[in-house]
Amino acid sequence: MPVLCSSCAEKRAVLKRPKTAHSLCKECFFWAFEEEVHQTIISAQLFNHGETVGIGASGGKDSTVLAHVMKVLNERYNYGLKLMLLSVDEGITGYRDDSLETVKRNQQQYELPLKVVSYEELYGWTMDDIVKQVGLKNNCTFCGVFRRQALDRGAMILKVDKICTGHNADDVAETVLMNVLRGDIARLRRCTAISTASEGEGVVPRCKPLKYAYEKEIVLYAYFKKLDYFSTECIYSPNAYRGHARAFLKDLEAVRPSSIMDVIHSGENLSVREGVKMPVQGTCGRCGYISSQALCKSCVLLEGLNRGLPRLGIGKHHRLHDKILSQQPLTQAEERKIKPLKF
Repeated sequence: MPVLCSSCAEKRAVLKRPKTAHSLCKECFFWAFEEEVHQTIISAQLFNHGETVGIGASGGKDSTVLAHVMKVLNERYNYGLKLMLLSVDEGITGYRDDSLETVKRNQQQYELPLKVVSYEELYGWTMDDIVKQVGLKNNCTFCGVFRRQALDRGAMILKVDKICTGHNADDVAETVLMNVLRGDIARLRRCTAISTASEGEGVVPRCKPLKYAYEKEIVLYAYFKKLDYFSTECIYSPNAYRGHARAFLKDLEAVRPSSIMDVIHSGENLSVREGVKMPVQGTCGRCGYISSQALCKSCVLLEGLNRGLPRLGIGKHHRLHDKILSQQPLTQAEERKIKPLKF
């Protein structure tokens, strides 16, 4: 006997929501998913009427669902937002070039303006070139740092008021676990924030409308809506630290489905003991980007690549920042401590 939708009690249920265990028909699932995102946006006051909002678009399921839902809700509830797509081309042959074709199709499907910024034009390096230098062990560090700054630079070119990204509940929970395991108190304090205020010149506020949406439900939404998205994993990420946190979280979820939301709520309610010294946010002495050191991470990584010393930005080499800032050459002893990576 077919199971009826637990919401409308009329149509046949086609799925069981991982988040609530309710059996729903497609239409009720679409409405429930969209309404939950709407409530997230309203309760957190993510946007103001008339703002220009850039949607971080990678062509993957999260950003494609985000773009679709943002367009639907903007029209349904008259948010009054001007939406634009913003993509970053890291320069990964066989991966990013293919996913960007999906983004270009999304641009036509959703009738939204699109801007693509590339690592090559911003930094003079592609990820293919970087991996040749650093190997597959620390390459995600370079990509993550460069992508964050590239999004901000693209946002400034588009003159948007805010950027919204497709980070979902699974992503946030993984980040909480990673920061706990690394003992990164500074990032742990802010990684669960649904929005980040502008922290300095060249930094555009960001928000996560899908913060409480489970990854499984995003996949179901994209599947039943027949959205056009790119599903291949990055070819350079098999050894990424996040992958281990993701595998652990999936094991937890299999035993206790609420684990994802439990981890997020734990991260939201963690507090740092009074008197613990925290890094003070300033600006980079070279590019002006936000940084707690004399040079931002992006400038240090880039300097290391340009000098043939890719480990410069991986280890703790803050004492060398003043030398780099003043363009002084490193001593042979300093260079020996920052040998090129062996792989």
